[in-house]
Parts: sequence; structure tokens; C-alpha cells
Amino acid sequence: MTKKEKKGKMKKLSGLEKWQSERIDITQKRFRIGDYLAEKVIKGVAYLSIAIVFLIFVFVFRESFPIFNTSKPATETQVIAKQDSQETYGAVTDNGSAGQKQETYGAVSDSASKSNTQETYGAVTDQSAAPKETVQAGDSTNSKNKTSDTYTVSAGSGSDDNRSALKSMASKEWVPVSANPRYGLLALILGTIKITLISLLFAAPLSILAALYVSVFANKRMKELIKPTIELLAGFPSVVIGFFALMVLATFLQSVFHYETRLNSFVGGIAMGIAAIPIIFTITEDALTAVPKSFYEASLALGASKWQTAFFVILPAATPGIFAAILLGIGRVFGETMIALMATGNAAQMDLNPFASVRTLAATIGAEMAEVVFGDTHYNVLFLIGSLLFIFTFVINAVAEFYVKGKLMKRIQGK
Repeated sequence: MTKKEKKGKMKKLSGLEKWQSERIDITQKRFRIGDYLAEKVIKGVAYLSIAIVFLIFVFVFRESFPIFNTSKPATETQVIAKQDSQETYGAVTDNGSAGQKQETYGAVSDSASKSNTQETYGAVTDQSAAPKETVQAGDSTNSKNKTSDTYTVSAGSGSDDNRSALKSMASKEWVPVSANPRYGLLALILGTIKITLISLLFAAPLSILAALYVSVFANKRMKELIKPTIELLAGFPSVVIGFFALMVLATFLQSVFHYETRLNSFVGGIAMGIAAIPIIFTITEDALTAVPKSFYEASLALGASKWQTAFFVILPAATPGIFAAILLGIGRVFGETMIALMATGNAAQMDLNPFASVRTLAATIGAEMAEVVFGDTHYNVLFLIGSLLFIFTFVINAVAEFYVKGKLMKRIQGK
């Protein structure tokens, strides 16, 4: 068809038919490389976040799992027999007889042959029959006979250590560095619960009332002043809040309540409550703001006052969101480390007195992880504590995010 024929055909069409023939189909999906790449990047970041959480979970549980292995032998011992050996333990030298072997282990020197001496380098003690070994600043001499040295190679946490560690976890004593180590978690769990309860009793009422004032009573200017100020507190590092509690808050509270121990669970709970206030306030204020305006107007139309509407209409309608805020505050306090290290006294004891020093699960990991031997029983127990913290905070955050908030949205939407 030529151009003239097309032009003539278009003239014959009506106005509507002409528009339909010239329109662009907006429902047709066009491929855009920029939109495709952006979608894939966002999806990849989402999957990466899930993978990181899963990998952390796997790593923590992998390091704590050996504590449950009770079938592994405690140690593996290798016996090496020697004759007329010369052993050097330090920078101080000692000359032995010709043909003797010289072994260097440390900072003191010993040059001798021993009379039926059994030496153990490891977890097994020296079982020599009649050792006659003298170590001095200069050189030391012993009787020269055949020597049998036993070198013990540790195989990690053995069955006996693991069994005793698992049994001691139900006790009240946390004494990991001892001839008879005890890994009692009851005192640590009680200390963590005490700190959490005290912080919630302090932070939850203040946060909820502040959020209620901002969302219902405050004017626009006050709202723009109060809300950013409280949310700014969330940016304070934990170590700064802990330092403030250590140097200022502990002294002030002791002068007010006149208790004996300066650093205790009460001081730590107040300091952790300060750290939890921004989280509880922000989520509670969002929940109160999400309540439909019709609830407020209907209550006032029925003759209720402003404060009656706030406490008996708005607040109950936002209960699921407030509960979610409290749960997230619990998760924040339960896993806090620096404030607990600096303000609680770090004494693992079973005491319900709020003015007694305590130690939390997170503070135990922060205080002792840098000093343990890799793969030791103490090392595995600390990772087991980390696993407990991870499970608790993960469950709390999941319940608050997926169940409670979902229930709030259903209530607001009337479903």
C-alpha cells in the first residue's frame, strides 16, 4: 500500500477509529536494562542479608557443638624414650657431655641425665618415681642415667571435660579458671533477667507516655522538637552510655538510695533502659500514629475528654504495636555487652536483691572470649552462651516483627 492510499484510508476513518489506530499500547511491557539490573541488585541484597544471618547462626552453633561431644578421648599421649639427653629451658646455657642431645624449650637451662624420670608436658602430671632435678639461675646437675619423657598432646575437649562441663551448667557457680572448673549458667541467666526487668520497668513507661504525648497532645512545634531529640539518643554508642553510668549515674544513685555496692544490677538496668528508650519510643509512636483519626474524633463526639480518648481509645487500639516495641526493647537489652561490663559489677551470684552486683550472659562473652584457648572447653561454653543469646533475640525479633505487627495491622484495617 502506497503512502497516498494510506492517507486516503485515514481520511475515511472516523475520529474514534483514527485515535484507536494511532494509540500506543501502554499495557505492553518493554524491557529496560536499568530496571532489570536494579531489580536483580535489590533481590541479591535481600538474599545476601538472609544468607549472612544464616551463616552467623551456623558459625556460632558449630563452635559450640563440640561441648556436646562426650565420646572423644580426653588426651592422646605419646611416649618418647631418650638416653643421656641434655634439655635446655632458657637463655642460660649448660654444657653436657659429648654426644648428648640438646633440646631447647624455654627460658631456663637444664643439662643433666635423670634417674628414671618421667616428665609430662601437657595436662598429665609428672609421675616420676624419684626425680632429682635442680633448676638454678646458672647451671644445674643431676645424676646421669636413662630418661623417659612423656609429651602429652591435647586433643581438645575430651569426654571427661565435656561431661563435667555439661553437668556443671545447671549449677550456680561460674568458675571457668580453676583446677575443677564450673560453668554454672544459672547465675548468669538470673543476672541477665534482672537487668532486663529493671531496664524495662524504667524505660517502658517513660517511652510509652512520651510517645502518647507526642502523638496525641503535643502541637506541631513540640512534636518536631521532642521526637528527633529522643531518636538522637539511639545514635549514642553503648560504651558512652556505659561510661556515663560508671562515672556519673552510679555515684548519683548510690547517694540517693544509700546502698553498699556502687556498681550493681540497678545501675546497669537504668543505663540499659536509657539505651532502650529510643527503640520503644519510636515504634510506639508509629503504632499510635497509625490508629485511624476516626477513633479519636468519634470518642470526642461521644463526650470523652482528650486524656480519656488517649488512654481508653487510642492506647488500647495500638496495643499490638506497643507490645512489639517492648519485645524489641527486650532484645536490645538482653544482648547488650558494653553497658553490662561497665555498670553491673560483673559478679556472678544468685541474689534477687536489685542492688547486688550481677553478671550477664553477653558480658561474660565480652570479658572472657579474648583470654580463652581456641578449642578449649571454656571456649565452647562461651559459644554456647552466644548461641542461647542468638536464639532468644532472634525469636523475640521475629515474634515482634511478623506476628505482633501483623496483628496490629489487621486490627487497624478491621479484619
